[in-house]
Amino acid sequence: MQIKKNANSAQSLIATAGFFWDAEHVTWGGKNKKGKLEGVPSSAKKACPIDFSDQVGIYVLYAEYKIVYVGQTGKGRQALLKRLRAHRTDDLAGRWDKFSWFGVRRVLKNGTLSKKNAVFHPSLIDVLDQVEGILIHSAEPPLNRQQGRLKKKVTRYLQDVKQEPKKT
Repeated sequence: MQIKKNANSAQSLIATAGFFWDAEHVTWGGKNKKGKLEGVPSSAKKACPIDFSDQVGIYVLYAEYKIVYVGQTGKGRQALLKRLRAHRTDDLAGRWDKFSWFGVRRVLKNGTLSKKNAVFHPSLIDVLDQVEGILIHSAEPPLNRQQGRLKKKVTRYLQDVKQEPKKT
């Protein structure tokens, strides 16, 4: 059976990403209060914020820009905000201040995340480019001259920091 590629569908592992978001600018939520991880496209900073709380993928925690932990979301009901919130009270509590994330769920035209993970069939080269890109963007190795190959296929989101930092 031959897989037919749709010109409009993305053939990449990662659809969206946020680099070095500040934990102090997250609306963490709590009992009976839903938190938010809001971001805007780096190419449209005045756009309405998109909530990435339910994003699925890989995340990296930093302490003063040094990697201290790498994790994944998507197993069971473990979405991005829930995992990050857990790290505020587990053995990582107080040991990180920023995070980057690389998500597989795409942003729909209505400004929400797709509810299902995309079905795609990326080539080996696309997979390798994206894994390399994740590593380069998260670790920022000093001897790498090139940036990660995420630019053409991944939409970068900047953290929405219009509000005061949330302590809840």
